[in-house]
Amino acid sequence: MTWDHSAALLKVTGLCVTFAKAEKEIPIIEHLSFALQEKQTLGIVGESGSGKSVTALSLLRLIPRPPLKKISGRIEFLGRDILALPKNELRTIRGKEIGYIFQEPMTALNPVLTIGDQMIEMILAHEKISKRQARERGVQLLTEVGIAGPQLRMKSYPHELSGGMRQRAMIATALSCNPRILIADEPTTALDVTIQAQILELFKKIMQTRNMSIIFITHDLGVIAEIADQVLVIQNGRAVESDTVAEIFHNPKHPYTKGLLSLLNGAQSHVSG
Repeated sequence: MTWDHSAALLKVTGLCVTFAKAEKEIPIIEHLSFALQEKQTLGIVGESGSGKSVTALSLLRLIPRPPLKKISGRIEFLGRDILALPKNELRTIRGKEIGYIFQEPMTALNPVLTIGDQMIEMILAHEKISKRQARERGVQLLTEVGIAGPQLRMKSYPHELSGGMRQRAMIATALSCNPRILIADEPTTALDVTIQAQILELFKKIMQTRNMSIIFITHDLGVIAEIADQVLVIQNGRAVESDTVAEIFHNPKHPYTKGLLSLLNGAQSHVSG
């Protein structure tokens, strides 16, 4: 399938990412291109080490040096190439225009700040409102993502919350400035099956009520089937297949995609058996 770049909110063209290891340059992402449309959910899927998270982090230039050696190509958001932006302009996009939910909340959240302080800091960095208004928004967002006792939880530290509650707090923080795009990097991986299902339902609710575009990173095609409109399959840093969810599941073309589907079907058969 050819990606329609004409009306895309985000366009990635020829993305290449190289890491430094000793004296060598190791290619991690090679000539990756895709597009994200308004109000669309794009699922990026592949096995661990395929380059999914590196792709996601690259979209906001979040990979530190080292390990990053070189990044090239174009990442266009509303006509601006993120790879070419000065840092002050990039900061106006991070969080405000594009929200990011990291894979592991315990490492992404600041352990010495309360959940409320972190949310308020994010909001005040991007919006000209009072601290009281920012706090009220934080309480409202924690309520929206299903956290009971939100006023109390605003005063909690990350270690005082369960894994599922930390993930909900991360989602609330990412939503705090109402971004155009939400990037979710394996947001259900570290959770048990019951909590995973609850978080997926939360994402469906977000999609329905906020009409935002979402990039959902996962190794699980079962999750993709539930949440995505379009699918990009990545193997060893390269796109091997891209299409609608229906086509990927009913008419996969690449052997790698077929292999991922067979693993999914095998797991489902094992559970049902």
